[in-house]
Amino acid sequence: MKAFQKVALAALIFTLLLMFVGAVVRATGAGMGCPDWPKCWGQYIPPTAVEQIDADTLPIERYKDKAARHGRNPDEVTRENVLAEFNPVHTWTEFVNRLCSLPIGVFTMLTLGMSFRYLKKKPIIPALAATATFLVGLNAWMGARIVYSGLQPGTITTHMALAMMLLGVQVSIVWYGRDEPWRIKTSHLGRNLKWYGLIAFIFIIAEGMMGSQVREMTDALKKSHGDAPRIEWSAELEQTWMYLVHRSFSWAVLLTTLMFYWVARSCRIGGAGWHEKVVLGLVIAQMILGLVLSQVGILRVVQVLHIGFSAVLVAVFFHWLLAAFARVPSQRV
Repeated sequence: MKAFQKVALAALIFTLLLMFVGAVVRATGAGMGCPDWPKCWGQYIPPTAVEQIDADTLPIERYKDKAARHGRNPDEVTRENVLAEFNPVHTWTEFVNRLCSLPIGVFTMLTLGMSFRYLKKKPIIPALAATATFLVGLNAWMGARIVYSGLQPGTITTHMALAMMLLGVQVSIVWYGRDEPWRIKTSHLGRNLKWYGLIAFIFIIAEGMMGSQVREMTDALKKSHGDAPRIEWSAELEQTWMYLVHRSFSWAVLLTTLMFYWVARSCRIGGAGWHEKVVLGLVIAQMILGLVLSQVGILRVVQVLHIGFSAVLVAVFFHWLLAAFARVPSQRV
């Protein structure tokens, strides 16, 4: 593997890692562990105790603006009230999440710099590298907006969608970076295999976006009902059209993925490869995790795996699609 590919692959791996770490932040409710950005509680290295916070450095006016946008009385936002919300575990969970984003920026910038050697031979590579750099910056900006919006509904889903777009671009850079990009070879019966894969991929993306919105609705209901048991407010969630469509559509995702795997197994030379097996395995795992979340409870470890696996699924499947839709220089065998 060439140096360029190694750097691009490192950016991709750290992005996947950040998806898991971000899932931990979301599952633990630590999204507001650092109420300001880019500092955390007014410091570059966050405190471990409330006594370490210099209240005069906190951007209280921004906190008041955020409260006003959410219908709260900004006059109630005082330094004393803000300090009372300090939680060291949440603070450091969110801070680690931010630290994990640093390698992504470094490797993305390195990828961009090294991509210019392909400017004449493969101009699509520097174009993709520039797009990845833009998306990293945009997601960093979105991270700040999420903090100062108080986890406003819609912002987290947008943040997730941008992260998935970034994964697609990074996978493309790694794929195009090879001298001879990997291609899928099929028998003459497999000419439609790529379309089965594309349909399954679109279904997976749609299901993921709906799942993110359902999660936002769950967070809002949990917050509005305080410490009330889930059984007291889960009925409200289960009556919404988004939840019902998300739950039912998961079966469509499973069926299209099974069809995709069956066609790949029948028509790919050598049978189904590791991509198809991983895709099917992750979809089945997601179905099981979804059932646990809906029938057993919002378990944190299940939440983390559910979100993290979705990122891996998108990356692996998109890599397969690039190979499936690539033009094969020689005739299929």
